Amino acid sequence: MSAAQERTIEQAFESARHTYRNHGVDVEAALRRLESIPISMHCWQGDDVAGFEGGSLSDGGILATGAYPGRARDGDELRADIDKALNLIPGQHRVNLHAIYAEPTGTRPDRDTLAPEHFSRWIDWAVERGLGLDFNPTFFSHPMLRDGFTLASRDEGVRRFWIDHGRACRRIAQHMGSVLGTPCINNIWIPDGFKDTPADRWTPRKLLRESLDAILEQPMDRAHMRDAVESKLFGIGSESYVVGSAEFYLGYAVQRNILLCLDSGHFHPTESVADKLSSVLMQLDGALLHVSRPVRWDSDHVVTLDEQVRAIAGEVVGGHCLDRVHIGLDFFDASINRIAAWIIGMRSMLKALLEALLMPRETLVAMEAEGDYTGRLALLEECRTLPLGAVWDYYCLRNSVPPGLAWLQDVRQYEKDVLGKRS
Repeated sequence: MSAAQERTIEQAFESARHTYRNHGVDVEAALRRLESIPISMHCWQGDDVAGFEGGSLSDGGILATGAYPGRARDGDELRADIDKALNLIPGQHRVNLHAIYAEPTGTRPDRDTLAPEHFSRWIDWAVERGLGLDFNPTFFSHPMLRDGFTLASRDEGVRRFWIDHGRACRRIAQHMGSVLGTPCINNIWIPDGFKDTPADRWTPRKLLRESLDAILEQPMDRAHMRDAVESKLFGIGSESYVVGSAEFYLGYAVQRNILLCLDSGHFHPTESVADKLSSVLMQLDGALLHVSRPVRWDSDHVVTLDEQVRAIAGEVVGGHCLDRVHIGLDFFDASINRIAAWIIGMRSMLKALLEALLMPRETLVAMEAEGDYTGRLALLEECRTLPLGAVWDYYCLRNSVPPGLAWLQDVRQYEKDVLGKRS
């Protein structure tokens, strides 16, 4: 970027700062706060949720659509792609792994016997880059996913395999957190459910509760790892009944004092995840967010700066719960450049948080408390056209990443030099 372009960005920022100051907003304070917020970037966007086990691509309720060239095929390629994306995203962030991304030497263990050493290359890489890691047991794309069931299966052998997998993943997450010096969030999501109307809704949920209790039986140091459970309204092959419903997991999280994961694609389209946060955090000391963009269903489209994402960011910031809410992304789009998908999603989430930090919230709250709903609505509408873009470009500039669309040229060159050479 030329010196003239940098001066233009700085001048626009000074003008924007003056505009926000007139609304009582300290822009510098907002930027400092944004710099302290890590977003957990999901590794599975880079390879279409394929993993390294050598089997078929994602199944068990997971479906990445598209055939864009350049999918990462191993850990080295995936880490290189993640590095490329993170270098074009302002801030210091985290990386979220699934158990299927283990890299053992020699004979490959099955998922019930995975151990921390099978993720040593990921941990060493994270240490070198100063990244935190988060983790997920993988309860899909495996022969022991029997008739659509894992932890809630009526087959005791199936349940035992997945309980052992869940226990192994907690030990892995504990190790990651202890080495990296930041708690590793270990999130449990299962695809269990029925395609058609069940005759018995009770037994699978009783079995799931027993299985979760068995997984969580061993105490872990919360300074190194945190457990989370994630609900879903329906899925592919479980359209009529999902065992791990929102109500089931909310009650379980409250009872066991663990994190509840709210995935923005896992609810009815008319439900607002943003609205759920203030209710959930009245009962729990923390929550996990998986931010996605559902289009008519849980289709896991790339996160954009849409109303839902802006509302979620507004609630997290407005509720003063940035230190209690762990923000991660969860989408997988194989129809576009996968690195660009990461960058667009991460930058959109950060823009939403920046917009929330730049809201004249004290003024809005005071208007509401005084019953001035007219003024509240007028000011909210005025905020829509405040110069967020000028502040964002300056934030990118001072974090030494390309502002605006300048990053896209870099990604296209990487596609030409690296991705295009992958068969």
